Amino acid sequence: MASALEILASDSGSLARAGLLHTAHGDVRTPAFVPLATKGSVRGLLPAEVSELGYDIVLGNTFHLHLNPGDERIAALGGLHEFMRWDGPIITDSGGFQVFSMGHGTVADEIKGRAPTGPDRAGKVLGIEEDGVRYRSYVDGSRRFMGPEDSMRIQSNLGSDIALVFDECTPFNVEREYTARSTERSHRWLDRCLSWHAENGPADQLVYGIVQGGVYEDLRRDSTEQIAARACDGIAIGGSLGEHKQQMYEVVGWATDTLAKAGDLRPRHLLGIGEVDDLIRGVEMGIDTFDCVMPTRLGRHGVALVPDPENRWRVDLTTAKWSDSDEPLMEGCPCPACAIGYSRGYLRYMTKARELTTMRLLTVHNLAFVARVVERLRGAILAGDLATVAAELRAGQAP
Repeated sequence: MASALEILASDSGSLARAGLLHTAHGDVRTPAFVPLATKGSVRGLLPAEVSELGYDIVLGNTFHLHLNPGDERIAALGGLHEFMRWDGPIITDSGGFQVFSMGHGTVADEIKGRAPTGPDRAGKVLGIEEDGVRYRSYVDGSRRFMGPEDSMRIQSNLGSDIALVFDECTPFNVEREYTARSTERSHRWLDRCLSWHAENGPADQLVYGIVQGGVYEDLRRDSTEQIAARACDGIAIGGSLGEHKQQMYEVVGWATDTLAKAGDLRPRHLLGIGEVDDLIRGVEMGIDTFDCVMPTRLGRHGVALVPDPENRWRVDLTTAKWSDSDEPLMEGCPCPACAIGYSRGYLRYMTKARELTTMRLLTVHNLAFVARVVERLRGAILAGDLATVAAELRAGQAP
């Protein structure tokens, strides 16, 4: 099958490639970061503003949109593009990660041994079975069911350009035997998703399979081969990727190495990853698109992205050290928060006061920062200079 990804250039020293991902609502320049429009909006921003920052595609959350306002209602109102007034490509996740989160908490919750927290955990997984998942809605407490066919039907109603198949996002701290059984079940669910979509799904909607297998090399490589053997339009890498960054890179590398050796040219998406250093390494490993809540969530909590690798490319404006600072947020940054000249002292004051203006300004700043990082990586691949640019970014050069 022909790939939806047109590869324009490949890096000679890594698996990185730059290209155009062709979808029903336009092309996505890759590598690309995908901002989260979880409930039909990139929080605090208008669709035109997201586009003006350089983004071609956003991600809508199947699980949340299904529960409220409802996928059938969205379909009746013209589909998700019309509903949220975004005319570019949209990718929707399958709902599998939310099932995992309700049952086990987030990956961070699990690794750190914390009790699950947050609004999603008001719901509850009642059972994971061969047919699908029974759960209690966090919206109204009602008993619900989601299986592979349901997930694809919901994403069909939403009308996204890229739909992800339904899978179980296996926890980190489980035995290999459970991970193997879960991965095999996800493969069976994949076949059901593809079968339903072939008969009922929109002809122009791309469908991505999802690689599982936990932190076990043989399971990851086998899952990658299983997904690649199916008629998927793209391949996503999901599930638990490990306890720390080096393990994550190793786990992701097993999948991309397997695909590269097989000569698979389909687009590759890395689910839920978007830290600056992870974007750089992910691109080197051959990932084409990434999604993550990081830049928008940090912005809403008073944290800005800056070229400071020793502090994870972050500055926490909620700390008292910035109270009397007249230092700009980031010298030379063209985003509104920086271009207007707001000081860190002012932004700290506004952040502590929970002013919506500052949440929005920092969200815009962070998304602008990430967009420039990815734009530099893409340009470097096209110019044949990725190693130099990656080293510069890692050393703290401003994107």
